[in-house]
Amino acid sequence: MKILLVAVNAKYIHSNLAVYNLRAYAKAYLKSDVQIEIAEYTINHQMDDILAGVYKAKPDVLCFSCYIWNLPCVEAVSCEYHKLCPAVPIWVGGPEVSYETERFLKEHPQMTGVMIGEGEQTFLELCAFYAECDTRPSGMYKKPAGIAYRRGEEICFTAAREPIDMSTIPFCYDDITDFTNRIIYYESSRGCPFRCSYCLSSVEKQLRFRDIALVKNELSFFLEKRVPQVKFVDRTFNCNHAHAMEIWSFLKEHDNGVTNFHFEISADLLTEEELALLAGMRKGLVQLEIGVQSTNGATIGEIHRTMDLTRLKAVVRRIQETGNIHEHLDLIAGLPYEGYMTFAKSFDEIYALKPNQLQLGFLKVLKGSYMYEHAVEYGLIYQSRPPYEVLRTNWLDFPELLAIRRAEEMLEVYYNSGQYEVTVKLLETQFFSAFAMFESMGAFYEKQGYFGMSHSRVRRAEILLEFAEESAPAAVPMLKESLVFDLYYRENLGKRPAWAGELSEWKELTRKYCKNGKQSHVERFFYRFPGKETRTVTKLPEREEKACYVLFDYTARDPLDHQAAYRYLDE
Repeated sequence: MKILLVAVNAKYIHSNLAVYNLRAYAKAYLKSDVQIEIAEYTINHQMDDILAGVYKAKPDVLCFSCYIWNLPCVEAVSCEYHKLCPAVPIWVGGPEVSYETERFLKEHPQMTGVMIGEGEQTFLELCAFYAECDTRPSGMYKKPAGIAYRRGEEICFTAAREPIDMSTIPFCYDDITDFTNRIIYYESSRGCPFRCSYCLSSVEKQLRFRDIALVKNELSFFLEKRVPQVKFVDRTFNCNHAHAMEIWSFLKEHDNGVTNFHFEISADLLTEEELALLAGMRKGLVQLEIGVQSTNGATIGEIHRTMDLTRLKAVVRRIQETGNIHEHLDLIAGLPYEGYMTFAKSFDEIYALKPNQLQLGFLKVLKGSYMYEHAVEYGLIYQSRPPYEVLRTNWLDFPELLAIRRAEEMLEVYYNSGQYEVTVKLLETQFFSAFAMFESMGAFYEKQGYFGMSHSRVRRAEILLEFAEESAPAAVPMLKESLVFDLYYRENLGKRPAWAGELSEWKELTRKYCKNGKQSHVERFFYRFPGKETRTVTKLPEREEKACYVLFDYTARDPLDHQAAYRYLDE
């Protein structure tokens, strides 16, 4: 018997930890002869190609892993597959189908049933169920716990499943070659001690940890294989001090100089001991994602979030002082009691910390969450289809959300990309707030019809100059040079921007210092620009009478942002 687990990921570099855990668990505990295969696709695949791949695999049972980003694709593929192979049972599982299950099954007659909540033990029993179907009289076999299924026109539920012991799940990455050029996802705990109303982790029954000896052994495997990145999916990794210290100490001691580990943490929970340990790590060994969501006290209280904002800011600055850790801070637009002006204040307050990345997300009203249950109370109007993003609240109307979305796209292009680092710092001085700057950029893009188009890096720089000519004309001569700096800071350009000077004017310096071809570059400037140590510029640099020259070295890049090393030649 063949059971096929299908994952449809958001991007090729992603992998689906769930289906690998299901297969590993079933293979370890299943006594019957069942063949379990995995097929991974992305939402960028054509539906017809996924359908063809699933059909050619000839499964006896078909299972889909469902999330907000892939449900429409799963619905379409399963519907067409059921027409072709009506006798093949189709099962689904995952957070997107574990709530309002009865309605889901009624709306999707092609589905046989749903695995509700945690899936490892349920999937194991489901495999055994189908393996034994042919050997037992009809009706004599036991249905797995933790499922909803059809019995004629009726939707039936079996007993709820108790939380699994994390240490009983076998290590699922037995063949690391399957993950070449992809992100490895790893789980050392499940659940979350906090009860944030927008998050499904708030409904977890309990917080559980994997045995630390198992964790260290599995991390050793990743280190030995020198995988590029491992992302811990633990919801608040540092909620248990001893657990976090054990793992971080182990990674520091066994660092292979290559692998990067990503953790989602609460910054205000970091202890002095943890901060000291993090400060001593190799640059790029770990990166931290810190959820802030809002700085508005009324909002934080209403979403049941526990956060000491003063402590959080202090910790972020402490981490930045060492310069060895990539920081990723998160905000959410559309939360209760967060209007346009208070959101702009939240944005400016967190942007002022100048993290390596500031992710501006939008509230997703997830089935099963507290926010979903109280949508009417908050005036939440949201998309009917995944990802269920908010359209309007009692405090934020749709045009205001559109303005925030425009600002978010500009933030991604000009700040989070890291490709215009110097120019953005300089341009900030021309606006009364960072949010106002990105909002104005978005309005300019919309007015010019630039949204929805594919732009090269140089073209993005040209558009930024167009924007500056309209909004900050006095700074344009300097910004032309800073954009040239930014463009070469990231890569040695094949084609120079139209406003840059002629390379022939300093060809002798190029011959002298550029001995390794395209791996270095010399550029002339009449301004000295702020370096990484200057996160916020308060005064624009003065134009110098005598030109200065910068040597960019592409063989020595910063592990955190991949920018080239550089130095002023007269220094």
